[in-house]
Amino acid sequence: MTLELILGGARSGKSRHAERRAADSGLAVTVIATAEALDAEMAERIRRHRADRPSAWRTVEAPRALADALRREAAPGRCLLVDCLTLWLANLLAGAEDLPPGADADALPRLRAERDALLAALPALPGTILLVANEVGLGLVPETPLGRLFRDEAGRLNQQLAALAGTVTFVAAGLPLKLKGG
Repeated sequence: MTLELILGGARSGKSRHAERRAADSGLAVTVIATAEALDAEMAERIRRHRADRPSAWRTVEAPRALADALRREAAPGRCLLVDCLTLWLANLLAGAEDLPPGADADALPRLRAERDALLAALPALPGTILLVANEVGLGLVPETPLGRLFRDEAGRLNQQLAALAGTVTFVAAGLPLKLKGG
């Protein structure tokens, strides 16, 4: 199994870089999309992403049960492109606005279970897996407890995924910088 983590900020070029990596793999590609079209702007963004991808690529929607989707779709000779883990994390945090300050993932059983399932599933998956995630820890400290929880959990998840991945790439201004591997 080949596992690559591709990190970057908003509009950094990380998704485009991941799509190039998938296309260059020469494998059958399945995009595991985590976004939900909750408003018109997001629906248009999803439509644009789909239109930009090669028509031979499949798309599977997995806004929450990501580990299940990966286990179902992974196969030798297939490339799975997960875009993006940060939206997936936000989906799992939806409805958690009433958490006490200082709470972490342990206060959210669904988030903890899905994260643990993902981290357990990844090493056993066949094929090539490309994971796209935002690096959210480079900006200001969020104002709200939920915002800080999101930032902290995204940072922890990225660190855990980077430890599992053979290759980690950071993308800024459309330029990929290898952090780990070849």
